[in-house]
Amino acid sequence: MGLGRFGSSIAGTLERLGQDVLAVEKDPDLVAQWSGRVALVEADATNPDALDQLGAREFPVAVVGVGSALEASVLITGNLVDIGIPQIWAKAISGEHARILQRIGAHHVVLPEADAGARVAHLVSGKLLDYIEVEDGFTVVKMRPPKETQGFTIAQSKIRTRYGVTVIGVKSPGRDFVFATPDTRISANDLVIVSGHADLLERFAARP
Repeated sequence: MGLGRFGSSIAGTLERLGQDVLAVEKDPDLVAQWSGRVALVEADATNPDALDQLGAREFPVAVVGVGSALEASVLITGNLVDIGIPQIWAKAISGEHARILQRIGAHHVVLPEADAGARVAHLVSGKLLDYIEVEDGFTVVKMRPPKETQGFTIAQSKIRTRYGVTVIGVKSPGRDFVFATPDTRISANDLVIVSGHADLLERFAARP
């Protein structure tokens, strides 16, 4: 529901992944822009009758990509809750907006700008090359290995004992990614994938 930057990115990606997608957009300019690229209907999803005519209740998942128009976002989400969509993902632009969407029944609420801002802050502030917070502080990062781990196996470095984080895998230049074992040796040019609590990962990444 909604083909702005957020909604169109999701629709396009799902289409490439081979999923059956129906996009609903009321702006005729956006409809013209996306016509032929995804299955698309020009309709106003704030109107429950329009959703009935589209057969929306037959879909297992709905994504509300409308964010800046708060009233429309809430109305569309409420309509989807009323017809019993099993999974509703909704975009929010603020914490209060997110709380409203959760209260009316959205199963998953996404704050893309806040999430992207937090991720970039972690990347620009240290040695992390990529950063994904999964839930409740548990995080997965891609990083260069600290000097004290270079030339040693994971067991020899005692990374988990010393730092409380776990090396999941290692990518050496010109080689395939491998899942880490205690005998995996880390070199200076490797990329390592590490998991753990965000605070512990930041401390590990801050090592010289």
